[in-house]
Amino acid sequence: MRQPEHLKIVGLKSTTPRLKILSLFESSQEHHLSAEDVYKLLMASGDDVGLATVYRVLTQFEQAGLLVRNYFEGGKSVFELNQGKHHDHIVCMQCGHVEEFYDATIEARQEKVAIERGFSIRDHSLYIYADCTNKQCPHKDLRADPMPTNKIGAAQSLD
Repeated sequence: MRQPEHLKIVGLKSTTPRLKILSLFESSQEHHLSAEDVYKLLMASGDDVGLATVYRVLTQFEQAGLLVRNYFEGGKSVFELNQGKHHDHIVCMQCGHVEEFYDATIEARQEKVAIERGFSIRDHSLYIYADCTNKQCPHKDLRADPMPTNKIGAAQSLD
């Protein structure tokens, strides 16, 4: 993707902060980044972009459809490139690492549950909160502060 043209297509001017932030999302190995993550990565690479600018650009990108915002457990919102394909997320409660997945069986079951209850799904999101089963969680260094476990609202059987 040629970034300046892509920004123009969605109605945004090609400013230096926008180009740097879009480039960061396109090149980062971590696909889910908070505003603070983006800010720290920009600072580490020597780019002088303020935190307020990062928040503003992320919101503009979300409104333009370039990024999708996800609200995960612990009150932290993270952004990812909008790839145009539905997927769900599994989140490590120890380190915050996020994995994307798609499972046709889960999708079909959700559709069936909605139909049985007289609903037609417009959109949905599924977040599975779990702990890495590896005793040495390979992603602990990616997130400095672990996300707290929420014990409120136990899962309910759909059967």
